[in-house]
Amino acid sequence: MIEDTARLAKRVAQQFGCSRTQAEQYIEGGWVTVDGRVVELPGARIAPQQTVALAPDANPMELTPVTLLLHKPPGYEAGLGLEAGGAAHASRSQGAPQATALLNAQSHLPEDPAGTRVLLRHFKQQECFTPLPTEASGLVVYTQDRRIARKLHEDIETLEQECIVEVAGQIAEGGLQRLCHGLSFNGRPLPPIKVSWQNETRLRFALKGIRPGQIPAMCEAVGLQVVAIKRIRIGRVPLAKLPEGQWRYLQGWERF
Repeated sequence: MIEDTARLAKRVAQQFGCSRTQAEQYIEGGWVTVDGRVVELPGARIAPQQTVALAPDANPMELTPVTLLLHKPPGYEAGLGLEAGGAAHASRSQGAPQATALLNAQSHLPEDPAGTRVLLRHFKQQECFTPLPTEASGLVVYTQDRRIARKLHEDIETLEQECIVEVAGQIAEGGLQRLCHGLSFNGRPLPPIKVSWQNETRLRFALKGIRPGQIPAMCEAVGLQVVAIKRIRIGRVPLAKLPEGQWRYLQGWERF
């Protein structure tokens, strides 16, 4: 005989005298336990004999959207995917796993300064407006916040991005100056760009309006080959010491 079960949201609404909407907010907010275990799915099936409890400090207010900062490793697809080498997106990224697979409780930065409770709903409906080449690593932003999504969508061309580029080969005479100003890409002269040596094999690029394949093409024009690209800053938000493959919450005071 099939056991008589009910949706958790219905049980919470009946047991605690609230609306179904409030019940779902309680559940998705991580305030509800079933037999002592937090359950965040309003549609979970609950048997009559199971114990449902509501945290004393439960807040039924609408949950605040969050923004997640991920240190994407090489080999993962993020956003629309700017091409490292200018190849067709479909052919280059075919079979590459999505970086969203790394957005889970297990890969959350343990010492995240935001102090936000990790909830399942934080991984839903996340949008990325900061694409990064599949071969590249570094900072990628995912957001549920419409204000941040709008800013990134509208201002990504004017937000300065900082990348560390590992290169091989011998740079041409005057090559660093040409990287800073004097090169063209796709038939158009490039605006002045901040480029400097970080060490013998790594260049630091700080530029706006980056185009697919631009950095590799620039390096090739001065005799260098790109080995790896790592984005370490978008606007005023740095990657800092976030380990590869982990993510943290954007804090309330941080601005792009």
